[in-house]
Amino acid sequence: MTTDNEKVNLTIDNYLDSHYIHRSNWLRAAVLGANDGIISISSLAIGVAAASTTREPIVLATVAGLVAGALSMAAGEYVSVSSQTDTEKADIERERQELEEMPEEELQILAQIYEKRGLKKETALQVAIEMTAVDALGAHIRDELGINEISKANPIQAALASGAAFSIGGLLPLLVILLAPIVGMEYWLYGFTTLFLIILGTTAAKTGGSSIPKSILRITIWGTIAMGLSAFVGYLFGVNV
Repeated sequence: MTTDNEKVNLTIDNYLDSHYIHRSNWLRAAVLGANDGIISISSLAIGVAAASTTREPIVLATVAGLVAGALSMAAGEYVSVSSQTDTEKADIERERQELEEMPEEELQILAQIYEKRGLKKETALQVAIEMTAVDALGAHIRDELGINEISKANPIQAALASGAAFSIGGLLPLLVILLAPIVGMEYWLYGFTTLFLIILGTTAAKTGGSSIPKSILRITIWGTIAMGLSAFVGYLFGVNV
């Protein structure tokens, strides 16, 4: 049978989980991957389509870009987040040594942190003492280093989310290439890519609790610039293939 305290803890946990910030890690990786997949593959295809009169070169370039981009996105995200994880581990180990070698100094540091947040000096010291008694290292990791469960890096999760999101995003312009008429292909790509970006911006905004118009405007403007420059390069340097 669940006690009253357990019920309260469950309610608090459910309340905390409902906040949008808890989705920030995977949402950032997913939106970034999908956005890169849509824009980079569409831009690549538009550039090739602007210089081609047949479908095969466009499909070949798009598939190659999709595979290379997904692998690069996953690898880059893994390396980046792994570096962050290594830095966090080094700081945590350093904090552990400092707690062993100079516990009183670390207690005062923790008290000063709480005092700067608005507590009275006596209250801040008492809170620091009680937090240290429960979990000294955890308190310093959270309040001195600023590392918590929300911000803690997960390299594998970030890599898989980015690679998968890039693949899904890149498949959308590939479908347009396979199904749309070859004549005016760049215009078909531009139109559908803009639609895909609007959908992505709306989904990201709803999931993250941000402004939908602002998200759509931001993502479509930069996508349009990228596609426009790619088409220009295709027309400028392209030869019919």
